[in-house]
Formats: sequence, C-alpha cells, structure tokens
Amino acid sequence: MNVLSLGKLYLIPITLGDNEPLEVLPLTVKSTIEFIDDYIVENEKTARKFIKSICPEKVQATLRLSTLNKHTAITEHKQMLQPCFQGKNIGIMSESGCPGVADPGAVIVKLAHENGIQVIPLVGPSSILLALMASGMNGQSFAFNGYLPIEKSEKKSALKNLEKLSSDKNQTQIFIETPYRNNKLLEDILQALQPNTHLCIAADITLDTEYIKTLRVQDWKKTTIDLHNRPTIFILHKH
Repeated sequence: MNVLSLGKLYLIPITLGDNEPLEVLPLTVKSTIEFIDDYIVENEKTARKFIKSICPEKVQATLRLSTLNKHTAITEHKQMLQPCFQGKNIGIMSESGCPGVADPGAVIVKLAHENGIQVIPLVGPSSILLALMASGMNGQSFAFNGYLPIEKSEKKSALKNLEKLSSDKNQTQIFIETPYRNNKLLEDILQALQPNTHLCIAADITLDTEYIKTLRVQDWKKTTIDLHNRPTIFILHKH
C-alpha cells in the first residue's frame, strides 16, 4: 500500500481532571479533534465528555470510538487501525494525561509503526513529568516504576529496593498507587524508608487542589495529609 494513502495516528493528551481544557492544553489539541472522527479510547464516556468540552461544535453522532483497555483482545488491535488503512486519521486518548505513558495506547502505536502509519504525539500534561519537574530531584536519571506490589512484605521489599537503586545510581524513582490506596501506601513508605531519604508527594496536578511537596521521610512523619482518592505521584531519591 502507498504510504501516502494511509491516515495518521495522533496521540491526543487530555486534562488530568475537570479543569478547563485550554487552561492546560495547546490549541493544537482542539484543532486536531476538529478534523478527526475515528478514535481509540480507554473509556468512551470520558472521551466523549472531553471532546464535547474542548470542541463543543463537534457533532457527537459523527464520532466512531473503539475501546482499548486491559480487557481488549489482542485480535482486536489491528482492526482498530482499519480507518488508517482507509486513509482516515485516528486519535488515541486515555482517561487522563498522555496515552501510552502509564496508560493504554503503546500497543496500537507499535502496530502503527509496523504498518508504516505515521505517529504524531501532541503536547499535553503528563503527571509523571510534571511531578518530576516540581520535585527538585534528579531529572537527568530517573525511572518510572508503575504500581508497587499490594502485599505488605512485597511492597516493603520493593520500596527498599527502589531506595537502594536510587542511592547506588543517583537515580530518581517514581511510582504510583490506585488513588483509594494512597494513604496506606504513604504509611508503608514512611515505615520502610530511611529517615533522610527524600520523598516528593504530588497530588491533583494542574487542578485547583494541586499539592506538591518534597521533604525527608523523617519530616513527612511529622506531617498530616489526606491523599484518599486524589491522583498522586510518589517520587523518592536517596543521596
């Protein structure tokens, strides 16, 4: 197939919460949504709500949405790219932030590359990078570790390993938790880590309730904060 006849795959970031889209997103996102009708999304309801908020003149009935999440069968992936093979552009969206980064999307992007489809990432908020920027920790060498184990002893071991890795490599370690478990994770962090290890807590990034603070573990133990159901990034660095 002639590459010029293929549609393009746009990676479309969305807001990290219910704020006004154009407060945190460039106009490029709005103008891109204006000409795309085919989308691969993590959650159809979230995606439609976002499209309506940033592009109210877009007729919802013209939208064709495919859902990509952990339940999507591998056999469905190539089918989702079908519009591109027909010369139409496709947009990928996750529920918040940037698709493909700690969110679904990478598998479709990989397929696009394998099939000669041009991939275009758009600028938008990544809570991981925004938290790192604001943490004061090493931004030259860092690792995003996703979710830690749920079981207490495994979680404690994982935290100690990240602390050692940070110290040995001078590498910032970033991780997350399901929001309703945030307070429990913080409790476990403060028990597992050494007193002089630095910990950044970045919650509700870009929202009115944004909270970002870096303290040593020993100082966090003197602080009270409620992170329940607040999207939060945890970052540690041990010098």
